[in-house]
Amino acid sequence: MIFRIFRKELLDTLRDRRTLMTMLVIPILVFPITLNVFVAVSESFEESASSKTMKIGIVGDHNKNYTRQLEQIPEAVGPKKIIVFKDSLTLRKAIEADRIQLGLIIPTNESTLRAKQQTIALNWLLDASEVGRSERANLYGSSLQANAEKERLRKLGLRAEQIKPMTIQTINCASDKKMVGQLAGGILPYIFIAFGFIGCMYPAIDLFTGEKERGTLETLLTVPVGRWKILIGKMLVVVSSGMLAASCSLLGLFISIEFLDLAQNKELLEVIHGILTPYFIGSMLALLLPLVIFFAGLMIPIAIYAKSFKEAQSIITPLNIVMVLPAMVGFFPGIELNLNTTLIPVVNVVLATKELIAGTLSLSYFLSVFGIMCLLALLSVLISYKQFGKESNILS
Repeated sequence: MIFRIFRKELLDTLRDRRTLMTMLVIPILVFPITLNVFVAVSESFEESASSKTMKIGIVGDHNKNYTRQLEQIPEAVGPKKIIVFKDSLTLRKAIEADRIQLGLIIPTNESTLRAKQQTIALNWLLDASEVGRSERANLYGSSLQANAEKERLRKLGLRAEQIKPMTIQTINCASDKKMVGQLAGGILPYIFIAFGFIGCMYPAIDLFTGEKERGTLETLLTVPVGRWKILIGKMLVVVSSGMLAASCSLLGLFISIEFLDLAQNKELLEVIHGILTPYFIGSMLALLLPLVIFFAGLMIPIAIYAKSFKEAQSIITPLNIVMVLPAMVGFFPGIELNLNTTLIPVVNVVLATKELIAGTLSLSYFLSVFGIMCLLALLSVLISYKQFGKESNILS
């Protein structure tokens, strides 16, 4: 009987275009569209910043020494135009008015400092809020500094090796899989949890509040079937919708990796393929299942209590923020899965998924998170059953 109710409600749910968009279309398209737009915009900004002629204002270069050095920097860094200014105040105003993009101020005692072999302090002026200007200033500054060091060593009769007795190298012992896990471990659980919640929302409202508005819920309750069976059948549809939405978001991620520009990076692609194994997918879905049941168990009492579709939506939508906000914990460094964070719903799933991606999730922590979420899911189901059993909620 539960299966018959489930099948009937599932067919009705699949006839709703809005629900199909939420469960299938949007989760599948969100990753390809987002990544494609992100890559295109990033490449556009980088290309625009590198091809734009950088106007450089100089103050205090009386012997044209720095002007010549800047002109000799290859155009591969980006085209440039040197403009001489009389004072720093005029130079600053030109930068603020965007007539020039970079300003170089040379101290008035530069020749004296050079002759005494002392440190010369050059000052760059720029609007750091504009894309590419800080990078250009660093490149030009590094070139000028390298030329000055080379000239100083030549005058002292020294080689670079003589004043550089030691080099220190930092070797990263973390695997590529762990590095990708730390980077992607924040965004992926957030996306999966968000779509799992959204996938539950519209079916929960439609199957309970919607039936109350249509006047069909009272008719359904007159059939000789236990009320708990009706609840479980409807809840299975809500949970299936949430899991389907989360799974489709994973499918969208796979499509993005395989067919967008990310596939050009073969090494990164191999690492991601090593992560997206059947074990990873199965373990992640196992963590998501009790979480989605927990979401459904929170939404259904609200949907039963609400008197209209609009009222239910206005209550559940803010709940989305409350439930998904803890998923942002994955973005913060230093927060790890331990005995304390294992007890926090949503947060424990995020941190477990993060370690699962990195390949560092132990079986004990996995079972702990899974067990705690199963207990919370059971508790939410009992709350839903209690609310579904109140005649005042059904007949309101």
